[in-house]
Amino acid sequence: MHSVRQAPRVTIVRGDGVWVWDNTGHRYFDGTASLWYSNVGHGRAEIVDAISHQLGTLEAYHGFGDFATEPALRLAEEIAQRAPMDDGKVFFTSGGGDSIETAVKMARSYFAANGQPDRTVLLHREHSYHGMHGWGTALSGMPPNRVGEPFAPDVVQVPHDDAAELDRIIGTLGPERVAAFFCEPVIGAGGVIVPPKGYIEAAAQVCRRHGVLFIADSVICAFGRLGYWFGIERFDVRPDLIVFAKGVTSGYLPLGGVVAARHVAAPFWDRPGTVFRHGQTYSGHPAACAAGLANIAILERDGLLDAALKLEGPLLERLESMTDHPLVDHARGGVGVLGALELESGHLARSPSLPAQLMQVVRRRGAIIRPMGTALGFSPPLVTTEEDLDFMTDAVRAGLDEVYRTT
Repeated sequence: MHSVRQAPRVTIVRGDGVWVWDNTGHRYFDGTASLWYSNVGHGRAEIVDAISHQLGTLEAYHGFGDFATEPALRLAEEIAQRAPMDDGKVFFTSGGGDSIETAVKMARSYFAANGQPDRTVLLHREHSYHGMHGWGTALSGMPPNRVGEPFAPDVVQVPHDDAAELDRIIGTLGPERVAAFFCEPVIGAGGVIVPPKGYIEAAAQVCRRHGVLFIADSVICAFGRLGYWFGIERFDVRPDLIVFAKGVTSGYLPLGGVVAARHVAAPFWDRPGTVFRHGQTYSGHPAACAAGLANIAILERDGLLDAALKLEGPLLERLESMTDHPLVDHARGGVGVLGALELESGHLARSPSLPAQLMQVVRRRGAIIRPMGTALGFSPPLVTTEEDLDFMTDAVRAGLDEVYRTT
């Protein structure tokens, strides 16, 4: 707040495809898809029309108890059909943070309903990011996000890349106390960290062996970002719960949710009197669900999941082409349309604000990128072309050169 109090605002007023414009007329390549979510790009008239039509028919109505709206029912069916689980049940929320809160409560309620109320411990990985609500902050593996902790009891951090250590920690805690393990298929805001080969699969096996729920946090990784509907399919894992948001509407309206596997939903779905007492006012908002339906139709019609798989290599190549720069240590990526440039530690030690400096300079050259602790982050829309990537790369390299000359 202090740093932007007197700084000039960058007021974004318009978007089209991979480009956005500010109120002074400057154009920027949206190298972050805003906050990871503009998967189909800006200015999609089909989504706007779907929202407008729904608002003209029924602007809003809640989905509590036995109430429902047609867009929510249709979108739930579309999502359940694509989820990597049998007979999945969809619980809508208003966004990613709400969805993490829902998944926590759902996991603990599942065990309580099955006579295991002591299974309350939640596991998360180093560098993890699960939103900024109460439980999301408690589950954060990013130290700057944890100022003022502890936020919640029974939360334990595990290494981000060691399934054997996950197994040991569960054994030490006692499996009878552990409810769930939260796992981003690719760690996003924590630095774009691709899992080591075999890690996700091994971690899922550890959870199965101990009866711990495997929760895939696919808020960033879903709806094409990793080239699959939820990202976790890429690792041939069938999770117990999937958390989604962002790309479900490509940000055109706020929406999120949790997909529960049949066995997790069963206590509440099948047993009279076993109620999951939870929900947000705008859960399953009909206009947001209409946006989701139109968004999914675009992803399928335009082949954007396949496009993402084809784009991930060229994106990594562009990032790796900059690793010869004195300010850059290495590049990360290659799994989905997201990547990072880790900055050289010596320069970071002398100038901790280096990522923010670079973001500002690159933005002046027409590309929006994301400062991420010790790195620069990239997650352009799935409609990005290789020519767009070249533009972004030129802007970043020029920014690196400019900052290096002044350090």
